[in-house]
Amino acid sequence: MVPREAPESAQCLCPSLTIPNAKDVLRKRHKRRSRQHQRFMARKALLQEQGLLSMPPEPGSSPLPTPFGAATATEAASSGKQCLRAGSGSAPCSRRPAPGKASGPLPSKCVAIDCEMVGTGPRGRVSELARCSIVSYHGDVLYDKYIRPEMPIADYRTRWSGITRQHMRKAVPFQVAQKEILKLLKGKVVVGHALHNDFQALKYVHPRSQTRDTTYVPTFLSEPGLHTRARVSLKDLALQLLHKKIQVGQHGHSSVEDATTAMELYRLVEVQWEQQEARSLWTCPEDREPDSSTDMEQYMEDQYWPDDLAHGSRGGAREAQDRRN
Repeated sequence: MVPREAPESAQCLCPSLTIPNAKDVLRKRHKRRSRQHQRFMARKALLQEQGLLSMPPEPGSSPLPTPFGAATATEAASSGKQCLRAGSGSAPCSRRPAPGKASGPLPSKCVAIDCEMVGTGPRGRVSELARCSIVSYHGDVLYDKYIRPEMPIADYRTRWSGITRQHMRKAVPFQVAQKEILKLLKGKVVVGHALHNDFQALKYVHPRSQTRDTTYVPTFLSEPGLHTRARVSLKDLALQLLHKKIQVGQHGHSSVEDATTAMELYRLVEVQWEQQEARSLWTCPEDREPDSSTDMEQYMEDQYWPDDLAHGSRGGAREAQDRRN
């Protein structure tokens, strides 16, 4: 039995419905990925301009777009090519940035913090957070609250902390304050004096690359090779370098005053400090721990990378996972 041929109208109907739709889907997908790639390249160029990212361009690729009329990071690209030519087994490539070219954090990305603690536990020997103050780069108060510790207070340490029983009547619980404070610190360069004490009271670890502890300020002001005291109090630094008196009187310390003073000390040596940070980033990039709190995280997602780079990164991740297993 010979099969009947389909009518001409039926034969023409399928191609007319499927082929244009498939082309439209492919065209839209290509357009969407092209826009994502352009957006990524623009953000990548901006990060390179600010000194936050330094990656060599692919061979034969066109220059990166430069938003806002900025120049491309040619020095970073040339140094990257030199590192690639070095090959495996050679010494790691290190290059010191040109003096004055290091760009520090934006003022909006820099805050200073100071915490006051009270004593809890046996004989009040356990330090717990009772007040926290955060100021901006220009000294504006962003946060200043009294905080109720998780354990009963045995020693208010009023002589140093300035905390009294009356302050605890309207204090916020520690868990609430901790969330508010960490939200302000996320993705910021945090300035303070003896910051390990503040972070311990907050039960928090901030990325080392985004921490500026002003106990190291004398190091940036001394001559090379000159011995400086390892730890100097904030009160002494304020008097010697800023010519101001702090922590005076009988009412204890003011965390707002201490945070503001720490920021003033940081700004005093900001150029030298950020140049050293940039130098260490170039010479020892492996020492920098990854930080998921920075804004760069969203720009480095796979959806913004070209297909060959995205597949390569995913393949490397699978190989690393196989080695761990």
